Amino acid sequence: MIQKMEKALNDQINAELYSAYLYLSMVAYFESINLKGFANWMRIQIQEELVHVMKFFDFVNNRRGRVTLNAIEKPGKEWKSPLDAFQAAFKHEQYITGRINNLTALALAEKDTATYNFLQWFVTEQVEEEASTDQVVQKLKLIKGNGTGLFMLDQELATRVFIPPATAV
Repeated sequence: MIQKMEKALNDQINAELYSAYLYLSMVAYFESINLKGFANWMRIQIQEELVHVMKFFDFVNNRRGRVTLNAIEKPGKEWKSPLDAFQAAFKHEQYITGRINNLTALALAEKDTATYNFLQWFVTEQVEEEASTDQVVQKLKLIKGNGTGLFMLDQELATRVFIPPATAV
């Protein structure tokens, strides 16, 4: 693996760890305002982000690269509302999508087809990540702070469960 790609993948590992850290901070926020279903949704999101971390981690190792872990930036801890928190999560997922797109472009430019093929899973995954986060944003916009609607959405989000992705054979 070329050094430029190895560094970029290590940077992505850090970005994915930050994602988990950000969502953990959002769990704390939702717990503090007694929205346990919202907190559950974010807990599942953390598990997904850690799967992403390990996919990158294993890929770098399998390519005889060296994983280098760096400090994780401190996430925010306060949001004005559940809508504000989910809008921040959606914006973050868009940022991660941009990072994945940049990695894909780098893999193509460097003619690193193995990395390019590996990244296709993440390209598809980010479509789902953005859609699921935006779905909650749109529901919160419809609710407009209505307590009954917020209660019902909290109940819905409490039902989300983590389903590990299938591993490649």
